[in-house]
Amino acid sequence: MTSQPSTLPPSSVRGRPRVAVVFGGRSEEHAISCATAASVLRAIDPERYEVVPIGITREGHWVLVDDDLDALEIHGSQLPSVPDTGRQVIVPLGGLDHQLRLVETDGSTTDLGEVDVVFPVLHGPFGEDGTIQGLLELADIRYVGCGVLASAAMMDKHVMKVLFASVGLPVGPYVVITDLSWRRDRAACLDAANALRFPVFVKPARAGSSVGVVKVDHPDELEAAVEKARDHDPKVLVEQGIVGREIECGVLQGRGSAAPRISECGEITVVGAGHEFYDFEAKYLDEDSVRITAPTQVSDAVREEVHRIARAAFEVAGCEGLARVDCFVTPDEQVVLNEINTMPGFTPFSMYPQVWAASGVSYPELVDELLQLALARPLGLR
Repeated sequence: MTSQPSTLPPSSVRGRPRVAVVFGGRSEEHAISCATAASVLRAIDPERYEVVPIGITREGHWVLVDDDLDALEIHGSQLPSVPDTGRQVIVPLGGLDHQLRLVETDGSTTDLGEVDVVFPVLHGPFGEDGTIQGLLELADIRYVGCGVLASAAMMDKHVMKVLFASVGLPVGPYVVITDLSWRRDRAACLDAANALRFPVFVKPARAGSSVGVVKVDHPDELEAAVEKARDHDPKVLVEQGIVGREIECGVLQGRGSAAPRISECGEITVVGAGHEFYDFEAKYLDEDSVRITAPTQVSDAVREEVHRIARAAFEVAGCEGLARVDCFVTPDEQVVLNEINTMPGFTPFSMYPQVWAASGVSYPELVDELLQLALARPLGLR
């Protein structure tokens, strides 16, 4: 993909655009964010961009981190985390001051200067859900990816499904169990979920990476599964299982007023005997149990329908930058929209980069394009 000229903010015309890669965070997907950051940091061209790596610890401290990228990767079952270096980064909250500041361990303060764009490779709550996007909006700092509303709405699987169904996009049967409804009348919640066809999948409404997801084959397992999901989010979704292939594609915002670009289709197949579905361990800790095929073979009609749904979902949600759209394709070739992910897994081995590689866009080109799109976006309401 050839980069096109974009209008850079004034601070960039004096040299390379300055990129802050922000990763880690307070969610249970902290380690996955670290692994994503290692890949993105390796891919950014140092001749084109100046990079500032900023980690957010599990406790929520923003810290300046060193360039030991190996420490950010997953090694076997050992998950990485952002170390609390004590060198805290302070983000400005708008006004005339746009300087990042560094508070050293001795309490002294130095200026880190301005950044032109933030690449927030954060997954899950406190990052992918519109919170950091709102902070960056207050600070008048451009960033990669979706804005506040799209990030928040697409993080909540219930709100997402309501929005998609309202415009006629096909979604599967589901039941939502709120914290209040569960505490007020647990039996009624279970009765509603039992009306679905089993197996069902019980999941936190606002989490990713299959954290807290349980496949339930029998009604007597349902209550325990809801309680497990509630450990991660008091709002729970019970989705009817859909028999079919899991087909995904990547969406990339178009330049200017151009339509979103859609990648080739990819397919996830769980081949390991120890996994009933694409759970957290299969995604990140047991690579041999999963096969990702990109591009995958689908009929022309299915490919066109997946692309139509992906483009419509991206535009209806008001997404910007990137998203991965996940669908099910039933044996009779009906396409059902499962969900949209506004900050998908982004290592070179993740589905989103793989479907774009299959479409002729390399990993470094993809990272560069996302940065260029972010640098061209206007500040303020849009």
